[in-house]
Amino acid sequence: MTHFRPVGTLLAALLCAGAWQSAWGEPTGGQAKKAEPPTCDRAAFRVLVDVGHTAEVPGATSARGLKEYDFNLRLATLIEQQLMAVGFAKTVLLITDGKKMQSLTDRVARANGAGADLFLSIHHDSVPDKFLQKWTFEGEEHGYSDRFKGHSIFISRSNADVKGSLQFAKLLGRELKARDLHYAPHYTEKFMGQFRREIVDKDVGVYYYDKLIVLKDTRMPAVLLEAGSIINRDEELIMGSPERQALISASVTGAVEAFCVARQPRKLEQVARPAAAAPKATAAPKATLLPASVAQQPAKPATPR
Repeated sequence: MTHFRPVGTLLAALLCAGAWQSAWGEPTGGQAKKAEPPTCDRAAFRVLVDVGHTAEVPGATSARGLKEYDFNLRLATLIEQQLMAVGFAKTVLLITDGKKMQSLTDRVARANGAGADLFLSIHHDSVPDKFLQKWTFEGEEHGYSDRFKGHSIFISRSNADVKGSLQFAKLLGRELKARDLHYAPHYTEKFMGQFRREIVDKDVGVYYYDKLIVLKDTRMPAVLLEAGSIINRDEELIMGSPERQALISASVTGAVEAFCVARQPRKLEQVARPAAAAPKATAAPKATLLPASVAQQPAKPATPR
């Protein structure tokens, strides 16, 4: 005998199935919607890009007699511009003046007063004087050492957020490595004497430099990058090239993006539709900015800064 299901019962079943599908937002048997990748509020994330040394005390001298400060200023300015371009609107280029200790304490005070989320100090490396040799360039005698090359990344275990410092340092090291840039391994050697450092990450070249003032006294994650060796004659020229500066700037930007997500994760919709604005805070002291149009020419040891 043929049996027929009452029409009302069949309609009710179909309506229930439709309601179930609508509640889940997917057809029966469909795949669940993928979660959006995390992002962060770049506009609220403040990075202080510190120009190592000062015009009065310019740091190391390169193999061709140029000053480290000029290298630091060019690279730090490029990094600041790149971070601003990708949305880190609160990035500050930190430039100080005066003698060594005055400058160091000023950097720390400005960084701590600015409510920064990250402090990154830009330097270029040299070697202890005992490794220097002499050569003549354009009629003048200069010191050089082609024995060492590469970048180095330093953090301090005395920093208020050493975990965050190490996290960013590793991210930066990985970004540099991904662009086929190699770190300087000689800081672990006995012959470095007082400049010998303990390595934290052998894969990407992160070292401890515990007593460095700008790393230990800042109250946010703090990292110092020795971008390359300007006492090495070949690397000095490379460090002055727009191509190398662009690679390093891209590495820093990539690391800051990843660090921002890790420290201040936001869902995309939260960034697109921010909550009502809070009362405006008093602006933090603004660091002195110098023009980016420093002459494009290539600029002593990684002594205590």
